[in-house]
Amino acid sequence: MTKIICTFGEIMGRFQPEGFARLKQALPGPLNLTFGGAEANVAASISMMGKPTRFISALPQNDLGDACISFLKGLDVDTSAIVRTKGGRLGLYFIEAGANQRPSKVVYDRANSSISETEAATYHFDEVLKDAAWLHLSGITPALSAAAADAVISAAQAAKAAGITVSCDLNFRKKLWDWKPGTDAKTLARETMSQVLPFVDVVIANEEDCSDVLNIQIEDQNIHSGSLQIEKYPEVAREVVKMFPNVKQVAITLRESLSASHNNWGAMFFDVASDTPYYAPLQEGVYQPYEIKNIVDRVGGGDSFAAGLICALNDDELSAPENAIAYAVAASCLAHSILGDVNYSTRDEVVNLMGGNASGRVQR
Repeated sequence: MTKIICTFGEIMGRFQPEGFARLKQALPGPLNLTFGGAEANVAASISMMGKPTRFISALPQNDLGDACISFLKGLDVDTSAIVRTKGGRLGLYFIEAGANQRPSKVVYDRANSSISETEAATYHFDEVLKDAAWLHLSGITPALSAAAADAVISAAQAAKAAGITVSCDLNFRKKLWDWKPGTDAKTLARETMSQVLPFVDVVIANEEDCSDVLNIQIEDQNIHSGSLQIEKYPEVAREVVKMFPNVKQVAITLRESLSASHNNWGAMFFDVASDTPYYAPLQEGVYQPYEIKNIVDRVGGGDSFAAGLICALNDDELSAPENAIAYAVAASCLAHSILGDVNYSTRDEVVNLMGGNASGRVQR
């Protein structure tokens, strides 16, 4: 029987003005509504690449919840583990796309969403994970509420007890970590994620996440300079493993933001058993990031990386560390050309980019 890749988290409505308009500029007026959310993005993107996925979540029992489920079903994501609630609501977020030196901006409207009010026991994790090979979590869902944090911890514990591989993208979101009065965002994130990470096999992060959630800093690093000291990242990974010896692999994305429209993109994958870092992309064996000069949409870029990595690690032809990281980076590079949260790239398209087909010529 084919094992399923599961993710647990929130899916939301995503509102965006046309083009690069700002919210104050566009309102009152029409906004485009799509759906997205870190863990839902991962499930949908993996499904696009041909692997079976299941999304575990909570949604309101109304037409908006129905529309979310129809969207996921349309991408062949199993929605049978989504809890429908009479209370709660669909979380929302609003985004204005940045350009050149103006960054993108996100406004959250997620208070009292269904997932933030649903208790851990409601999900029956033992049951919904019984045929799973993998569970993916992120640091976004536990930032929503104490109940959501408890559910993420419970999911991780259930997966580990069942022998399921667990991955977690640290994904620090300062605006969300506010559910414990008197505790600042970083402290609350560190307290909470320290209860999740002992059950995690694969940690996914960027340099800011490692600093904010794990208090691991790279000396003399300025992430806003547009240049990264990539030779220091293996030590960051080793520090993660010192804190959580259960971790088997650490993936760190390497984004050099030259502007909102121009990023250099790559990643490092650290294999603990061999104490070896692997970088991608490579040119003649040397790390050379993808230059993404005309970004269409970078929201969901990290989720597309996580999806690519998980997909590759569950693929016999791609599971070697050097191939897995190359696939993950290529998948996310393509996602920067696609509007919306989900990476609508196929496995073949990602493999073509891995092989050096980066010209963008029309396929006829």
